[in-house]
Amino acid sequence: MVHHHHLHSINRENEKKTLWVIVLTFITMGAEITYGYLTNSMALLADGYHMGTHALALGLTYAAYVLMRCCAGSVRFPNGTDKIGTLAAYTSSLFLGLTGVWIIFEAILRFISPRQIDFNEAIVVAIIGLAVNGICIAVMETGHHEHNKAGHHDEDYNFKAAYYHILADALTSVLAIVALIVGKQADIVCLDAIVGAVGGVLIVKWAGGLLYHTTVVLVDMRQQEKS
Repeated sequence: MVHHHHLHSINRENEKKTLWVIVLTFITMGAEITYGYLTNSMALLADGYHMGTHALALGLTYAAYVLMRCCAGSVRFPNGTDKIGTLAAYTSSLFLGLTGVWIIFEAILRFISPRQIDFNEAIVVAIIGLAVNGICIAVMETGHHEHNKAGHHDEDYNFKAAYYHILADALTSVLAIVALIVGKQADIVCLDAIVGAVGGVLIVKWAGGLLYHTTVVLVDMRQQEKS
């Protein structure tokens, strides 16, 4: 009982952290979309709507926590509600994987048919995105380490999925900044597409790992021990 109480305590803390990140994401999204319309900035508009997809994934994470808390102790869940969070993480990892595939597909199209890039505007937007993601990662970091300490079978995959969404967005921002600065100085437009494809591959790899681990938990499959 003490063990389960500890897990529920960690879940409650992670629920609060997720809510803070959702609020910050929505504020940034609203500001970028509003300013994007006022200034006719396509880069800001695109990033604002992109933030909306992350808000949707984070909303799924938060909804799972609320449902887990509300259903705790219910006779309909004799084995506990932990798998609700795992199912949410599984779904979120699918979204994450699709995002990575979309980035790779878009990068290939842009490499084949390069588009004119407003480097200065794009760099500013990428820096804003990185700053927001940095704050979100700082908020979530403690919870990420806490559930890692709990052990593999007790891992909070729901929180891990949300963490990966933010981490993936931060990664794409870092890669974009580097590619845009180098591309601007060397006048290499296709560099943005190449670096974007690399980021997409890494995101798909993260999603694949999370998808595997959540599937193992959902179907009660025993993992092979490493020799």
